[in-house]
Amino acid sequence: MNRLILGALALLSPAAALAAGPDLGAVQQQATNWPAIGMFLFFVIFTLGITYRAAKGSKSAADFYAAGGGISAGTNALAIAGDYMSAASFLGISGMVYSFGFDGLIYSTGFLVGWPIVLFLIAERLRNLGKFTFADVASFRLDQTRIRILSATGTLVVVAFYLIAQMVGAGKLIQLLFGLPYLYAVIIVGLLMIVYVAFGGMKATTWVQVIKACLLLFGATFMAGAVLYKYGFSPEKLFAAATSVHPNGDAIMGPSGNPRSPVSNPIDTISLGIGLMFGTAGLPHILMRFFTVSDAQAARKSVFYATGLIGYFYILTFIIGFGGIALLMSDPSYFTVAADGTYNKITGMNGSTNMVAVNLANAVAGPYFLGFISAVAFATILAVVAGLTLAGASAVSHDLYAQVFARGRTTERTEVNLSKASAVVIGLVAIYLGYVFENQNVAFMVGLAFSVAASCNFPVLAMSILWKGTTTLGALVGGLIGLVTAVVMVVLSKAVWVTTFGHPAALFPYDNPALFSMPIAFLGIWLVSRMDSSARAKRERAAFEAQYVRSETGIGASGAHAH
Repeated sequence: MNRLILGALALLSPAAALAAGPDLGAVQQQATNWPAIGMFLFFVIFTLGITYRAAKGSKSAADFYAAGGGISAGTNALAIAGDYMSAASFLGISGMVYSFGFDGLIYSTGFLVGWPIVLFLIAERLRNLGKFTFADVASFRLDQTRIRILSATGTLVVVAFYLIAQMVGAGKLIQLLFGLPYLYAVIIVGLLMIVYVAFGGMKATTWVQVIKACLLLFGATFMAGAVLYKYGFSPEKLFAAATSVHPNGDAIMGPSGNPRSPVSNPIDTISLGIGLMFGTAGLPHILMRFFTVSDAQAARKSVFYATGLIGYFYILTFIIGFGGIALLMSDPSYFTVAADGTYNKITGMNGSTNMVAVNLANAVAGPYFLGFISAVAFATILAVVAGLTLAGASAVSHDLYAQVFARGRTTERTEVNLSKASAVVIGLVAIYLGYVFENQNVAFMVGLAFSVAASCNFPVLAMSILWKGTTTLGALVGGLIGLVTAVVMVVLSKAVWVTTFGHPAALFPYDNPALFSMPIAFLGIWLVSRMDSSARAKRERAAFEAQYVRSETGIGASGAHAH
């Protein structure tokens, strides 16, 4: 995951497709891409109008956190897809395929294969047992206070690491689109995010995500279609053209063994796959979406549809990556060219290899499509950031304040107002972190978000739902061990210990900790729960039957119907 998101930090540069050299001044001057600016402004004004309408309809806590449970399965599927398909995926995977060919496919499949787990293990049970956040489910029969503190901590850690990369990427985009100083760019993004969440709540966030998903799917489909059109809609001809110009030739059509490839080490590859797979089922902003539908059946349908949309999108990124190889590698205008006329086909691309999709947009359809893709990438970041902020605000107001500190003795109005205030605070913190980390290598943070979700949130959620023996003490100890282990292993890995802190060698040899930290969390939950013989533990085990009936049937669930 770590290297995949590398370009999310130096993210989009519409000018980079046009700039011919490393001179940053030239890039800045050509950054005024009027088609992109026009589409960007249209998107912002349109979504602010949606937020205004949503704000008038958000009266209760259920409206704010879960859109009143009134979102249809199809709409929710688009919103889930919009929440999940980040700009890092769009730009990062196509850049990975461009650089390494087949090796980039593990990212496409890794992001997708987590969804059957969500579909078959999580979605229905989550909707039947919960109300607004996944902590409602994890604490259903366990101690509310301790489990909610753990769940809220896991949520806020995931949100923080995810948010930093998205904020820096969005700030770079605005900076290059408008030629604004970076600080102003980050402030604009942060303020828009605060407005969407604090005023519109889940309804506004949902519609921002739906619009973004439609735009992204259309843009990627058009680009992939334009690439295939140039090769008579023959993937075989596309691959033949790609292998003929790529420095590694036919080797890109199979596992490369290239030491620079992020999947050259089998252990790291497996660990990455596990993190992406199980981390998906522990992402708080994704899990929140299951409470926006009327019942468990709609939750199941929305995941089923979303899986199809997400799978389709990741197939397109593979075509876009190979299209970038075939159409861009032989065109010097997209690269920094040396005095002798030579250029590096992989590392020499203007704006880095993460600009493949943006440069390809210019190659297949000119500057207007380039502007559209740039605006779509910004919309992508804004939608993901809004979802993350809402998840963080909900953890503070619903899980920590309403259930832990006020112990349920609070009004919906107070809770919603606190959530809005939390959204403002999280937005301001995100602006600050986005500014502080502008020039830092924070690529590991999104990988860490998935690792933490797979090592803390997912084990606690899965064991509390599926295993009768789970106790509060077991969930607390196992979840904390998973959380701490994942964070420590990433800090000691090459991505942080060497690249960021400047030490000569990594103390932990792999970039992706999930292969080690997730089993430790499950083992901790199992072992401590088995050893827990307290009276509380016996009551919690006895309560499993009632939880099981409700999780499977929906009887007694908020807004759910038995079926």
